Amino acid sequence: MADQSSTPSARPATRPATRLVLVRHGESQVTVDRVIGGFRTCSGLSELGREQSERLRDRLSSTGELAGGVLIASNFARALETARIFGPAMGTAEPIEIAGFGEHDPGPDLDGVTFAAYVEEFGSPNFGGDPHFEVFPGGETVAAFHLRVGSALSQVLDEQAGKLIVVSCHGGVVDAIFRQLLRTAPTGIFDLWTTNTSITEFVLSSDSAARDQRWRLVRYNDAAHLAGLLPATNESKNHEATTSTTTSTTTGTDADDQV
Repeated sequence: MADQSSTPSARPATRPATRLVLVRHGESQVTVDRVIGGFRTCSGLSELGREQSERLRDRLSSTGELAGGVLIASNFARALETARIFGPAMGTAEPIEIAGFGEHDPGPDLDGVTFAAYVEEFGSPNFGGDPHFEVFPGGETVAAFHLRVGSALSQVLDEQAGKLIVVSCHGGVVDAIFRQLLRTAPTGIFDLWTTNTSITEFVLSSDSAARDQRWRLVRYNDAAHLAGLLPATNESKNHEATTSTTTSTTTGTDADDQV
């Protein structure tokens, strides 16, 4: 009988690494119109936003870098429209809609109000302060926003473990997930200026223990497909000059994604 003590033990089967890709939607019409655009009043993409999304689609068709992935989108019209434009390049006809990946909810009273009217009544928003303060009165706090996004992410990662997961979402959602997966400060400390239709990718090693998941940031804000396009409204010098005192992205949310 063979001495089993000298026989190499079989290595346990390992699950493929989970890839999480976040795509910020194309430029929204509410950004152009300078309107607070929650899920109730979001009117989808601007003309430039559709062109940005088509550029992403053409890139993915050429490279195949996201082929075969599970495509998810928030319940906002701008995220759904973006996903439906680039989704066919992944081999996906229709995204899975998950409201948990929606942008910071301004609440029913301020959804659709112009940003100028909001500032006139409430002053400049401060997303980097107390996370339990209602930046949008009657709306979602930063803490509640982070909890919602984190809960949606945890469920998806559990259900789609070992797969390529692509989420068409928002600047604030990218920020919240970035901070959660890399275990950084929930607000402040650094700024993320996420470009429309850019790709941000994280990978979870197949060797990571369930209670000690280590995520690796593979790329952030990859927008090479936008080379040569006109800048988005929120990237123009004139826009920055007129809103530098009224917008903030030093938090778990992106103020420009609401307007």
